[in-house]
Amino acid sequence: MFTGLIQAVGRVQRAQQRDFGLRFVVDPGDWNHRPEPGESIAINGCCLTVIEPERRDDADRPTDLVFDAIGETLVRTTLGSLAEGQRVNLEHAARADTLLGGHIVQGHVDGLGRIENIQSDPHDWRLRISAPDPLMECIAPKGSITVQGVSLTIASVDQPSQGRPAWFEVALIPTTLDLTNLADLKTGDSVNLESDIIARQVVHWMRHYATPNR
Repeated sequence: MFTGLIQAVGRVQRAQQRDFGLRFVVDPGDWNHRPEPGESIAINGCCLTVIEPERRDDADRPTDLVFDAIGETLVRTTLGSLAEGQRVNLEHAARADTLLGGHIVQGHVDGLGRIENIQSDPHDWRLRISAPDPLMECIAPKGSITVQGVSLTIASVDQPSQGRPAWFEVALIPTTLDLTNLADLKTGDSVNLESDIIARQVVHWMRHYATPNR
């Protein structure tokens, strides 16, 4: 489990195609957390396992982190498009006594959204994101959403009409822009989305098990 509060922004050092999918190496920058092999780390909101540390020649620099992503993960997330030099959001798994400053996040991406518009007004910075209809059912105004691993509050929600895709908006404060990679996004970019777990369970039960007129 995670909370959606980004602890560091790392940078992809290498991304290598393998038979199973993709192996990539991340420089965690000045992150003071030192993950052990087998530990769970959220990369842009995707829960992955640290395969091994990779020691750097410069002893003053932290150890790079190595991750593997299989085909299923690459199809359902943005990790397949990771490239050398790209910045990624990092968060280690939460403990039972963690202060839940964000919301409950599993690191299981529900689907991909698309950045439809970026309003970069310093007084009202917003992202407008379109999402598939099944995912939009779990998105409610003032509810929680994870975008690229960042816990955010949904500012407004649109619904499909006349073939227009549904969208929602999130408002970003300067601190979020400074401490995550959301400021790197451009119109047309894909983003990892994870809906609120409580909303998702309610929608699933209503869709598959609720009895009409009961």
